[in-house]
Amino acid sequence: MGIKGVIFDLDGVLVHTDRYHYLAWKRILAEYGKEFSLEDNEKIKGVARSRSLEILLEMKDISMSEVEKISVLRKKNNWYLESVKDIDEEDVLPGVLDFLEQLKSNGYRTAIASTSDNAYIILELTGLRKYFDNVVDGYKVKSPKPNPEVYLVGALEMDLDPSECLAFEDSHAGVLSAKRAGMKVIAVSDKEIPEADKWITSLDGLDLSILTI
Repeated sequence: MGIKGVIFDLDGVLVHTDRYHYLAWKRILAEYGKEFSLEDNEKIKGVARSRSLEILLEMKDISMSEVEKISVLRKKNNWYLESVKDIDEEDVLPGVLDFLEQLKSNGYRTAIASTSDNAYIILELTGLRKYFDNVVDGYKVKSPKPNPEVYLVGALEMDLDPSECLAFEDSHAGVLSAKRAGMKVIAVSDKEIPEADKWITSLDGLDLSILTI
């Protein structure tokens, strides 16, 4: 069964917004006197905001009430949104527009699979919304990656079987999510993600031959 649809994670695959998530979390942890390194950030990459906080609290040995958690999550998101309010098409990663144009001109269905509540905002600010038939975000799914829900909903909305879809992901949690949904996955990352079917460092120079993996 050939590939008919392509599903993309957003942050770090299409747009360089992942650094803003990192800086917001770094600022949060600094308020508790804790360091937050890029290595720490790798452990929450692709993970939903609430789950990320739980991981960080355990990693950094921080106690927090449920009320405080809600406040911290709201603060983190506000700082992130403040950081990205001025992003535009210049923040789209190299090769993304060309590859999306190839997909659309050749009749492939396309979707976003992001558990972020901010996916639509980022897509509109960067001018990418027009390239996607469907957008699955945090408002449509309940379970964070690596649960396969976001990719299963993506395939369903494109009216495709998961085996007819190819996913592009930049995180370990995201790769596992797509694999558990029954899809082939290409990891777009500086570091290899072993569970992925193929590993690339960028979409720059990509053509449709990648769909035959």
